[in-house]
Amino acid sequence: MNNKFVNQEKKITAVILAGGFGTRVKHLLPDIPKPMAKVLDKPFLEWIIRYLHQQNINNFLLSTGYLSTIIKNYFNTSLFDNLSIKCYEELEPLGTGGGFINAVKQDKSYTDYWLVANGDSLIFSNLKPFFECLNDDTVEGVILGLTVEDSSRYGSLKFDDDYNLISFAEKKDGKGIINGGIYLFKNDVLAKFPQNNKLSFEYDIFPYLLSQGCKIKVHITSAPFLDIGTPETLIQAEKFIAENWQSF
Repeated sequence: MNNKFVNQEKKITAVILAGGFGTRVKHLLPDIPKPMAKVLDKPFLEWIIRYLHQQNINNFLLSTGYLSTIIKNYFNTSLFDNLSIKCYEELEPLGTGGGFINAVKQDKSYTDYWLVANGDSLIFSNLKPFFECLNDDTVEGVILGLTVEDSSRYGSLKFDDDYNLISFAEKKDGKGIINGGIYLFKNDVLAKFPQNNKLSFEYDIFPYLLSQGCKIKVHITSAPFLDIGTPETLIQAEKFIAENWQSF
């Protein structure tokens, strides 16, 4: 895939949030963290990394927590020598935003842009137009918004006619634009994040950035999407990967 944005002497580091307990599916995955659920002979988390690598991303930080050693041992192998994959453990649950900041602070390496993704969901979308939102000097971050027929499981996004984020809406029935769980930030905007240790992107970081006048864009896609957070969706994972991987 030719992605001019990524190749223009700009470094993107992806931080994948893989520290949750996976409470709703723990009875199906008693000995492994949810992102390590085996799907077509590979952990679901590996499919996420392979997908992002197709987008020309080669640098990964994994924010881990529950059963973190299993994730670290798996990705610390020769199978991934062509990628930089580092694991940073939360010693206590820090929330989505807190886990991201914890990994960034421990890594201490410079990057131009930070991409954030969840370790239990996958969207087969071409991210090139998403990346290009940050070519606008006035834009400091972008959220991938996903068009779904039923938004009842997810919070929807509110944005203006220019696709500037206004707020996160509560869950509601029917078609909507939901938060796809993929974010991209310019490195400088991290200095504007709230300073608490435990943070949620949805409830803490984005509202705070908006209150500080930051411009956050919403880029909308209707690409295939799956999260494996419930027993019903977990069993769909193999079919989802099989049907969408080769066509991507």
